[in-house]
Amino acid sequence: MADHTQKIGNLSVFPLSLGGNVFGWTANEAESFRVLDAYVAAGGNFIDTADVYSVWVPGNEGGESETILGNWFTSRGNRSDVVLATKVGAGSPEPRGLTSSAIKAGVEESLQRLQTDYIDLYYTHYDDPSVPVEEIITTLDELVREGKVREIAASNVGADRLEAQLAFSTRERLARYVALQPHYNLVSRDTFEGELADVAARHHLATIPYYSLASGFLTGKYRPGTAVDSPRSSGAAQHLETERGQKVLAALDDVAANHRTEPATVALAWLLAQPTVVAPLASASSVDQLPALLASVDLELTKPELDLLTSASD
Repeated sequence: MADHTQKIGNLSVFPLSLGGNVFGWTANEAESFRVLDAYVAAGGNFIDTADVYSVWVPGNEGGESETILGNWFTSRGNRSDVVLATKVGAGSPEPRGLTSSAIKAGVEESLQRLQTDYIDLYYTHYDDPSVPVEEIITTLDELVREGKVREIAASNVGADRLEAQLAFSTRERLARYVALQPHYNLVSRDTFEGELADVAARHHLATIPYYSLASGFLTGKYRPGTAVDSPRSSGAAQHLETERGQKVLAALDDVAANHRTEPATVALAWLLAQPTVVAPLASASSVDQLPALLASVDLELTKPELDLLTSASD
């Protein structure tokens, strides 16, 4: 596989980020280790998790994904080889929020679970409009100056608040967001395109889309009359009921056939061709799901193919 290294601030990343949301959910620790080993063996170095993963599993308290990753780093001795992203601000049943005290407590808990003394990319997981942008950015800047965080980023934030936070960072010469993680894929474009995408482009933010495969719908395994045994099946199958979903599947099939590849590979390659996108986020519960994801970084779609996919998703 060719070298496709991308830059996010001062970080050099592989252009496919491996999602850790499945660790402790659909992948136990042993299977998570196998997926992680296979991803880095293929050249991957960009792993994404959050302090709240996987709190939705009965019996879990949140932090299970970080704990598994911490155990993997310790057993493999490879922490410095990986660009590690995690998040703060979510929670269940109540959000943690983004007060200064919440962020500071959150980072310490994450560092302990991850068995590391620094986080490469630290996201505000959800915006907290009750907290002034000045408090959020000042606190994140402290973490950067203390060496606990290398770069900061935002997820699930509106264009106006993102613009205000970036402006405050610039004005006060404090740490500044280098990346944005929005919900974005071929069947969900308005969650990013428009004002939010304009802010990302104007401020040169690296975009790292989540739900890149629409909860598995864009893998092509969900078809009319086909039952899929997956915890995500209800979220993915809903797209089958829309005209857009059916058109996108047909376009993915056409392009995938042209390249003798998988629909998931094409869906991720389409994202990689979009402005500001540097590394779509995708997860794998087993090693056999990885090849289709990894192949996306080497797939160059033609302009007619990109136009076909974009038109189908309008």
